[in-house]
Amino acid sequence: MTKPSLPELLHAAVTAVGGTERPGQAAMAEAVAEAVDDNAHLLVQAGTGTGKSLGYLVPALAHGERVVVATATLALQRQLVERDLPRTVDALHPLLRRRPQFAMLKGRSNYLCLHRLHEGVPQDEEEGLFDQFEAAAPSSKLGQDLLRLRDWSDETETGDRDDLTPGVSDRAWAQVSVSSRECLGASKCAYGAECFAEQARERAKLADVVVTNHALLAIDAIEGAPVLPQHEVLIVDEAHELVSRVTGVATGELTPGQVNRAVRRAAKLVNEKAADALQTASEGFERVMELALPGRLEEVPEDLGYALLALRDAARTVISALGATRDKSVQDEDAVRKQALASVETIHGVAERITQGSEYDVVWYERHDRFGASVRVAPLSVSGLLREKLFAERSVVLTSATLKLGGDFNGVGASLGLAPEGTEGDDIPQWKGLDVGSPFDYPKQGILYVARHLATPGREGSRTDMLDELAELVEAAGGRTLGLFSSMRAAQAAAEELRGRLDKPILLQGEETLGELIKNFAADPETCLFGTLSLWQGVDVPGASCQLVVMDRIPFPRPDDPLMSARQKAVEEAGGNGFMAVAATHAALLMAQGAGRLVRATGDKGVVAVLDPRLANARYGSYLRASLPDFWYTTDRNQARRSLAAIDATAKANDQ
Repeated sequence: MTKPSLPELLHAAVTAVGGTERPGQAAMAEAVAEAVDDNAHLLVQAGTGTGKSLGYLVPALAHGERVVVATATLALQRQLVERDLPRTVDALHPLLRRRPQFAMLKGRSNYLCLHRLHEGVPQDEEEGLFDQFEAAAPSSKLGQDLLRLRDWSDETETGDRDDLTPGVSDRAWAQVSVSSRECLGASKCAYGAECFAEQARERAKLADVVVTNHALLAIDAIEGAPVLPQHEVLIVDEAHELVSRVTGVATGELTPGQVNRAVRRAAKLVNEKAADALQTASEGFERVMELALPGRLEEVPEDLGYALLALRDAARTVISALGATRDKSVQDEDAVRKQALASVETIHGVAERITQGSEYDVVWYERHDRFGASVRVAPLSVSGLLREKLFAERSVVLTSATLKLGGDFNGVGASLGLAPEGTEGDDIPQWKGLDVGSPFDYPKQGILYVARHLATPGREGSRTDMLDELAELVEAAGGRTLGLFSSMRAAQAAAEELRGRLDKPILLQGEETLGELIKNFAADPETCLFGTLSLWQGVDVPGASCQLVVMDRIPFPRPDDPLMSARQKAVEEAGGNGFMAVAATHAALLMAQGAGRLVRATGDKGVVAVLDPRLANARYGSYLRASLPDFWYTTDRNQARRSLAAIDATAKANDQ
């Protein structure tokens, strides 16, 4: 039997999912197959509606070697495992003459821990919580959640938190889950043979395609303790998120509350001298943090340095004591000891990292209204980490609707530690780039309106002219507005103002769960939804309910953001343009994601309105505009209002 061609396989898969082949899909599949065969790295920009999942799944399955697919969102993971992969495997099975296996793998804390569930929570602050299991009618919401979890444990096949519907609170889940550091290990745990997390890992070892998330991918690559099975091909979907997710995994944090918990957990398990030393160091750290002011620490202050050295040394002593007094025959005590050890090891690791003072790390204080002060440390750049740990030993395909910023892949490629194809020298891995376009006709379906006449927004204060403009646009659109704001304060001010001016429902992020807000926004065309960061990337509402997307200002990072400002300064010291490399790139990515909320289907029409004149007037405005979909561009406010009114009238006529 002749080996099936890639176009044949793609056609079979597309037919199986009930669609037709989309523009750019075949080109993407061919490019992915070529990159995998050549052991190369590929950046693919594939706009909304391209069908990029099949564009990489079909060549991945045809390749025959194990492939890991890493995504940023739960929604896409579910789509792949519950819809795209089953249908694609069924379609390709007769042609490939084999049935590829697939599995999902997440971090250990996403799975129910049977030891924790049955033996209780080894935490002094949670003593007595599991007594509520025995109550006939638990009085608290936490007790009810715990009873639900116990019942669910007898029914579930996966133990995966995301399979529990409806869900439970984070606090309840914390009582029945463990981190990888807290886990006893399958060989030492009485429930090791039934462990949901271990079963998931075993399924992943047997699978041809393993679907995971960016965070677990980063842990696997960076921490040197493999959690993913060996693989030759890695596909990173929603790749615009990768750098920030890797940065998050590589960031360490210490808070007084965290240190105090570690002291309590270790106190009963080690000798008095070791416990007292950690307690004293904890008190010294807490005194320093009481005076901490938010901001970057270019040099570690003397008082913080002494406090961290004391913490590091005391933690090291406790770690040795915990190991020396370990009684492996008592499993319940092992669980308590393992959790204490995990807590103290975290403190030791972060304290040592900060006191070592690497030039490649950024250290800063943060202060939170609820949780108080913390000291944090993050890598100045993750490009070197990614280059060494992610790209050195496998072919990597990275895809997203927003990878070309300012019109090319150079910025994203550099942030990943890659060089363009053809760059001289072989010390840096190189990328190939492909933009497969979009099935949408952006110039005919959307307008980019920049309110050039408004005053340039400042750091603080009310923008009366912006609110006036916003009200006029929302009125012209008949509601149907997604408002994307650069801060929660700005979103709240706009919602309060427009609720007083307009007879339109205004939903505000934070007043209800995000899922419920989006559901209500989609259900009523006259409704508006205002919010901040998660709305810039997390809303998919095709049709007449979203015909105006408003950005209140260009979303540059705050000038006092410690990590961003440090990265910008580093670029400038190296002779580059720090503002364009860091601040403008950050803003371009968010704006591209935000503008992508408008056109989600071939029949969608509307306006993206940016209420910041700098997009039209500033020198960097052309770079930002080149990062957005190719909408028809205008600065004429009357044209924008007329277009919105016409779109609104058409939508109302279609509803009748």
